[in-house]
Amino acid sequence: QSCHSNNKQYINKEFTMYKTDLPIDPKESAAIERRRIMESQRQSRIFNARQRIIGVDTDALVHQVKERNMLNSLEAQRNDAFAKEMIRHDQIGEILQQRQEKDVRKLNEELLRYRKEYQHDEDRREFDLNDPDFMKKDQPARVSDVDPRCTVSGAQFFQGEDLSFEPRKQLQQEQIREWTSQQTAEKQRLASEQGMADHLYDMKAIELDQRAMELASAEEQTRRNLNISTKERNMQMVKEQKAQEQLQRTQEQDDNYTEMANNIHGNMLTENPACASSAFGSHRSPITLVHMIYTASVHID
Repeated sequence: QSCHSNNKQYINKEFTMYKTDLPIDPKESAAIERRRIMESQRQSRIFNARQRIIGVDTDALVHQVKERNMLNSLEAQRNDAFAKEMIRHDQIGEILQQRQEKDVRKLNEELLRYRKEYQHDEDRREFDLNDPDFMKKDQPARVSDVDPRCTVSGAQFFQGEDLSFEPRKQLQQEQIREWTSQQTAEKQRLASEQGMADHLYDMKAIELDQRAMELASAEEQTRRNLNISTKERNMQMVKEQKAQEQLQRTQEQDDNYTEMANNIHGNMLTENPACASSAFGSHRSPITLVHMIYTASVHID
């Protein structure tokens, strides 16, 4: 294109320098017009971006399609890995929950069994107040002279006649000691059971924490592997992009060298005498004259 513009400027300069008042030959003007039309058509074909198909890198397009498919495959694999990990976590949670429910159910069964064997209603201190057979077990107003059930209002026992004070006091003291020992044993038993339950709870908590740490470690390892693969893929993409840019620069440099060589060895710089020959010279052959006459007749028609 630059060579064509230089030739055009050179032709314009020639016409400017040797302009005369003679009329222009119709044949020459027709030839110039024909060349101008052909040049405009050639430029419209070259500079039309919709019709030009030269320069499309099909290999790069195929590589982009393969790369997109690979990214989609990696994304699908990543989603599948996370889905499987979530399913495994749910299964582990269900197993741990079932195990915990089983332990709680076992503790409740043990508690009910202990209450059934060692905590009867008749062993309570206040059972005599709530005994349904109280009337059946009731005694007469006075069984003997030392009956502690006799009151002042019953006129069965008078002041100064408390002959059973010492035995009653001793019995009360023994009863208090018995109750105290029972309460102490009961408190020790409850403390032991509570300690065992706390120990089981701590063991279960430690097991759950250990399992959670293992799951977190596995998830961190999976994420680390994914990041490493992503980093390697990005580095590969960067290398491929650099190679493609280097190839483009090499091609552009080759095109520049080719254009420079064409300009150097062209008709303009080499001053080819064939380009300076005129159609009006005396050197025209008969064949050229016949061709010119035929062309003029075609234009006249």
